[in-house]
Amino acid sequence: MKIITVVGARPQFIKASALSREIRKHAGIDEVIVHTGQHYDINMSEVFFRELDIPAPHYNLEVGSESHGKQTGLMMERIEKVLLKEKPAWVIVLGDTNSTIAGALAATKLNIKVAHVEAGLRSYNRAMPEEINRIATDHIADLLFVPTRNAMNILAQEGLKKRSVLTGDIMYDTLKYYENLLNKDSGNAFYKAEKPYYLATIHRQENTDNPVRLKNIFKAFSLITGNIVLPLHPRTKKYLKTLPVSNNVNIIEPTGYLNLLHLLKNCEKVLTDSGGLQKEAFFLKKPCITLREETEWIETLEDGWNHVVGDNITLILEKIRLKVPEKQEQFFGDGHAATAIVEGLLKYST
Repeated sequence: MKIITVVGARPQFIKASALSREIRKHAGIDEVIVHTGQHYDINMSEVFFRELDIPAPHYNLEVGSESHGKQTGLMMERIEKVLLKEKPAWVIVLGDTNSTIAGALAATKLNIKVAHVEAGLRSYNRAMPEEINRIATDHIADLLFVPTRNAMNILAQEGLKKRSVLTGDIMYDTLKYYENLLNKDSGNAFYKAEKPYYLATIHRQENTDNPVRLKNIFKAFSLITGNIVLPLHPRTKKYLKTLPVSNNVNIIEPTGYLNLLHLLKNCEKVLTDSGGLQKEAFFLKKPCITLREETEWIETLEDGWNHVVGDNITLILEKIRLKVPEKQEQFFGDGHAATAIVEGLLKYST
């Protein structure tokens, strides 16, 4: 059975590493990896393939950075050519990026079955491009692999229960696999902290494209007592040219997965607008402050592990001072989501 896995951005590389590792255990499955080129910077793309032991992509579509419509259209056109050549039984798409929806649309128009990994998430904010991508992909896909029970309930409410399989979260698979490689003294090619620090990331359009929100976030950073380490996303970099950045914010280049995991494991708390980092912080029991108005990962809010604060300076400063919660429930499975996904593909292919 031939499977095409479509990837294009950091969170997808992380998910694909666990999935590809599991697929390679099955002699009867041939995986073809298609990289759309949505993330094309070496620190946002190539380094992930190297350090996560993902096979080199069979195709790199080199789409690059474009407007949402143009980028998605280019991806569909180029993915379609690959599908016509390879004729897979399944196309696997992951998460909620433009690569996700482009892969799903291209496949379904050719009557090729689509499986969506990380299905059922909803922010209920339709101004987010990711929200439109995930809703459309879920309703296109033939098979939905679902990370949490809450996501299963959402899909049932949308009439998609029969297509849905609860697997647990595949990013938890990856984190568990690589966490053992790290320790407190492990080196970091980009940043070696000498003092306690908070880890921050900012990349979502709602923050980077809104000067008022971005200014408020960096104002809050300047008022935080303590150091902040900020791996700077290329999208955010261009907006900081006219924005004052305080001395307690240490800007570094975008990091690979293992470097970021090292920073996460050794930080005090996390400030982020990333969906993936919210989960990774939860997995490693690091309190998170989410710089958005909502989160898809409502499970992380339990017991105060995550707080949604938007760009509210007062709330950011209030939550950074809170003590670390004492208890935590496990909502994201047992670290064997990739096994459940491959078993599901084999089951529904017969």
